[in-house]
Amino acid sequence: MERLLIATTNKGKLEEISALLNTLHCELVTPDDLHLEIEVEENGKTYLENARLKAATYCQASQLPALADDTGLEVAALGGQPGLYSARFTGSHNASDHERRQFLLSKLKNYPRPWEARFVCAVALALPSGKFYSYEDACTGEIIPEERGSQGFGYDPIFLFSQLGRTMAELSLNEKNRISHRAKAVLGILPVFRNL
Repeated sequence: MERLLIATTNKGKLEEISALLNTLHCELVTPDDLHLEIEVEENGKTYLENARLKAATYCQASQLPALADDTGLEVAALGGQPGLYSARFTGSHNASDHERRQFLLSKLKNYPRPWEARFVCAVALALPSGKFYSYEDACTGEIIPEERGSQGFGYDPIFLFSQLGRTMAELSLNEKNRISHRAKAVLGILPVFRNL
């Protein structure tokens, strides 16, 4: 495999995934590199279905192997919400990360702490031959009521790794890429690349 399309326009995801795949001997390209402007309707019922949908769409459009992910934050007190709708939890695609975090905290304020949570990430690799490979993993922690840290994106500033006493946003990229949900999922699918 000479080139691999990282099928996301999310700059934070691109940075994390690119760093995790730096041992591959292929050129990593982005939708921007290929001038692809694709909106994928994420209507799957699972993270894996959504990741596969994105990977297939980008693979078909580019005729390159495409790796996509779908990620969600599941909060136990909210019955697993926001889950599949983590990016759209406020009801708007245009909400900022800060607005999404504040909306989540407003939903949790009447529940007793700790607010146990987990991040789930599914990755899917679509090949032009029609073959698919996928992997899913998670990391656990809790939601805290105040934002801490300046790294990362999304819900990172309020997601605390209890065993570390630090939020995801307080970790360097290297630290995050050793323990995060996305790191576990991408590293889980990595052996597939060695056999292509």
